[in-house]
Amino acid sequence: MSKPVILLALTASMASAQNPPEQWPQQPFHLTARPWQQLAIPSSTYLDAIEGVCRFTARIQDASGAVIDPFLRTEHQYATPYFAFAVGALIHAGRAADLLENGIRAMDHATNCFARGDAGIPDAHGEFFLASLPGALALYEGHVPGEKIALWRERLRTPREQIVHGGTNNWRAYAMKGEWLRAKSGLMDREDATAFIEESWLRAQQRDRIAFDRWNLYEDGQTDPESHAVEGVGRGNLLALIDEGYDGKSHEEMRRFVERGTEVSLLLQDPSGQCPPGGRTSDHVWNDVLDTLCFDVMAERTQQTGDLYRAGQFRHAAMLSFASIHRWQRDDGTWAGSYYVTKNHFDPADRVGYQPASNYTNYNGALMLHLAEAYLARRTNIPEKPAPVEIGGYAFTTDPKFASAVANAGGMQLFAALRGDTARKFERYWTALGVERFGRAGWDSRLGPSDGERDAATGHGVTFAPTWLENGKWIRLADVPDRYQGRFSVQFIHPLLVRCAIDYAPIHGPWPVFRHEFVLTPDGVLATLKSNGAQAFGVTWPLIEDDGKPLSDRITDRVAAASYSPDGDEQCFLSLNAGAPVTQDEERIRSTYGWLRPIRAMAVNGVSQTFVYPRSPGDPAGEKVRESFRLTPDGFESPLGSVRGTIYVGRTAAGGEGRSVDCSGDGKAVVTFDTICRFVLQLRRGKITAIETDRKTSAHVGDKIIHLDAYVPVNINS
Repeated sequence: MSKPVILLALTASMASAQNPPEQWPQQPFHLTARPWQQLAIPSSTYLDAIEGVCRFTARIQDASGAVIDPFLRTEHQYATPYFAFAVGALIHAGRAADLLENGIRAMDHATNCFARGDAGIPDAHGEFFLASLPGALALYEGHVPGEKIALWRERLRTPREQIVHGGTNNWRAYAMKGEWLRAKSGLMDREDATAFIEESWLRAQQRDRIAFDRWNLYEDGQTDPESHAVEGVGRGNLLALIDEGYDGKSHEEMRRFVERGTEVSLLLQDPSGQCPPGGRTSDHVWNDVLDTLCFDVMAERTQQTGDLYRAGQFRHAAMLSFASIHRWQRDDGTWAGSYYVTKNHFDPADRVGYQPASNYTNYNGALMLHLAEAYLARRTNIPEKPAPVEIGGYAFTTDPKFASAVANAGGMQLFAALRGDTARKFERYWTALGVERFGRAGWDSRLGPSDGERDAATGHGVTFAPTWLENGKWIRLADVPDRYQGRFSVQFIHPLLVRCAIDYAPIHGPWPVFRHEFVLTPDGVLATLKSNGAQAFGVTWPLIEDDGKPLSDRITDRVAAASYSPDGDEQCFLSLNAGAPVTQDEERIRSTYGWLRPIRAMAVNGVSQTFVYPRSPGDPAGEKVRESFRLTPDGFESPLGSVRGTIYVGRTAAGGEGRSVDCSGDGKAVVTFDTICRFVLQLRRGKITAIETDRKTSAHVGDKIIHLDAYVPVNINS
């Protein structure tokens, strides 16, 4: 069991990027708000996915062994060496013997390219060849003639100067990993490799990119705000370097930073397993596979330290990330087994959400390579434990360079961008100002929406954020990141209840100020918007309508809802204001996930209140929840659950801060504690089945007295 560290809320004023806090923002509770079960995904399921992509790729491999992109009609970047590695992993695992010849041809072609240096490597992506080919050698040992292995080894001795270009962003991290793998394989001098890695760390910005970030996330420096997607690339390569046993002078410092950054990334994960939104190359399917790899590596490393509970959290988080990519796997004709590049079902020829480097073979290549690495990293069976995103009880901001805020109560997550892109990168704005994502454990967070958008051509954006009338035109906050920024604050944090707010203020100029207050519970989010200076204003609801396949949407005077099927998960935005109906008279905007319809829910008497309700089949209909939703001075009452000050009571959990709680509404406490404490109760049909508190105390449940230690759950036979 993890040693508890109580550090639940951290905001921008509480830490400096130049002086990172000693601890990351973690929460030590264990009980989940919703019934939890293991995913139980065996590592062989990784191989199933890898084999699907490999069989697709084999169909587009030419006679020389090169992988030919079906849209570009040429070999692109690192698709061939990544395919070679993935086939090698299958062969090594005793799978897909009929693909061995494809793998050999890919290795022949890729190592020949490598031997020619820049002149032979597609698109001068030598760092990526360097990071993958040395590791592939061992996978083919015993499956190909010795002279073939010797030929490949000789080609992989090509001097670094012909391969590495001197860049200092995440490409350098690829080179560091690759040089260490070459040294371990006897392909280069170990001292030379170590000197290069130390030089890269100390003088080629690799240390600066991760050491000075508040939570040791990797700052790639290509967009402002920073990219959460590319962050995982730099940190992941450095983590791989450490996991491969790098023992140079700086290895301990590297280890500390990359492990800490990966701990924090557990809290940024979406409850359905997705990587956070925002920044260059966000919302690409391979982003989540990189999380799978990092979490599987950390599961094994953490188990070795004896922290079996934390190891189980990493293993389950890895499975969440892996399970999330299934939504974008293709089963149509010749494309079967491959994955859409970005998270939608549009024709890939439309390049929705792409950057110039986004192409079919290289990013399917990244997916199969990193899944193969994750498979190889899963060396032991580690019992799963609930991931932090399924427990909740945290709210914090990232480093100002990322400018993100996350809050989670009972598996209900809010993710916001406190700044938006003001300059286009690759003809796109990658981060939209405002709340970009709502997600919930056990629910399809594509409906969230999973991200906002700011259209590069028009400058119009859409997020869950204020909208107001200015000079006769409606302005959405995401339209004006050059004028506004957000400041995140936290008022109360508990695993079942988080109260936080974002204050949006103009950077300069006499424009209105807005305060968006949020009450997060396991059932949904109560959002209350007020303004100082805006006469006519409201909040924008981003409703997804079509992601290449039409959704089932409905919009009424008080409710807007979207689902992928009539009997599936549904996102419901419920207006709690009386009098002003919602309107849908604005043009929709296509985000990476699909077409978003901006719905305007107007404020009444200076207040706009929305309940964001991620509904699952069997839950009350959105209209029923809205009709019976009752606001109170210190919270609310609803068919889903209630909030009274610092206490939440729901259908499967209750808790908060206090000495007692009434779960049935009859005025009688179902449990009383000897001391004021923060506590979580798991419930089944109104009866307590488990208790956890933040301190040593005793709980009185009926005629039972239950003695509790801090953060040690106790099951109760009801």
